Amino acid sequence: MIIVLKPEATKKEIKHVEDKIRELGLKPMLSVGKERTIIGVIGEEDKARLQPFEAYPGVESVVQIQKPYKFVSREFKKENSVIKIAPGVEVGGNKIIIMAGPCTVENRERLFNIAKGVKKSGAKVLRGGAFKPRTSPYAFQGLRDKGMKFLFEAKEEAGLPIVTEIMDPRDLPLFLKYADVIQIGARNMQNFELLKEVGKTKKPILLKRGMANTIKDFLLSAEYIQSEGNNNIMLCERGIRTFEDATRFTLDISAVPVIKKLSHLPVVIDPSHCSGIWDYVAPLSKAAIAVGADALLIEVHDEPEKALCDGPQALKLNKFDTLMKEMRLIAGAVGRSI
Repeated sequence: MIIVLKPEATKKEIKHVEDKIRELGLKPMLSVGKERTIIGVIGEEDKARLQPFEAYPGVESVVQIQKPYKFVSREFKKENSVIKIAPGVEVGGNKIIIMAGPCTVENRERLFNIAKGVKKSGAKVLRGGAFKPRTSPYAFQGLRDKGMKFLFEAKEEAGLPIVTEIMDPRDLPLFLKYADVIQIGARNMQNFELLKEVGKTKKPILLKRGMANTIKDFLLSAEYIQSEGNNNIMLCERGIRTFEDATRFTLDISAVPVIKKLSHLPVVIDPSHCSGIWDYVAPLSKAAIAVGADALLIEVHDEPEKALCDGPQALKLNKFDTLMKEMRLIAGAVGRSI
């Protein structure tokens, strides 16, 4: 349920509605938009439906949302959400944000070199994994705490905010200390306890779509985060599993306009993990910009042949620089910038 308030509704009238919702054992969520202010109701809506909220002072109307996800829906918020990562770095506006860096943090020197390189080419966020979810238990699992510290040092050195993946809610204090954006990987998209824990923070969350999940599943996972109070969510399409085996996964490029129609949250594309092959990263990145993506998450490495993780899909620094120049032309053609 959404309670739409009149433009002239007073703070006292709004508080009266919120207090009544709490009395019913439900949770109110206030959203102040450019066009209107609304209150979302979290909990058993049958209790709320019995209340004549339309008659309350300051209330304009009451809207029942039929979709299972509510607060990430367009019904809850008509205008696009813009997620602030750092001063001057916002995802969801006219400027397309490029997040780039290695799949995993390997050592301090290499990370610093890549960070300086991607920044020089125009990337606004440094990506890198300190904790790595790997299919094989014998594969490199990341530098963990040491990797987080290296990322923070690279942030200070290059002046780039960082995005890195969390796997365990017990590590959340470390991420709150060092990370600017907390990434929830595809394998954890339906780790609901983890989603609830990051939802209790105010950190920007980059939520990746699971490799075998529908868009409905995806939005419901985002709903878990937002229902805990954190509305700083970015949705990342990174490819889904299909019958096709020419690439690692199949990039669902149609997910961008579909999600934008259903939700107010910004959409990010990861062209590296879906392809698994560096040669395909550039054309998929360009397609993502053309179709309306708000940000891209691209793997870049100074020596991919020596990478400890996903070297075949990483762009070399010079190829990334070329791609950035090409993407700027496409962004300009669709009325945006990089």
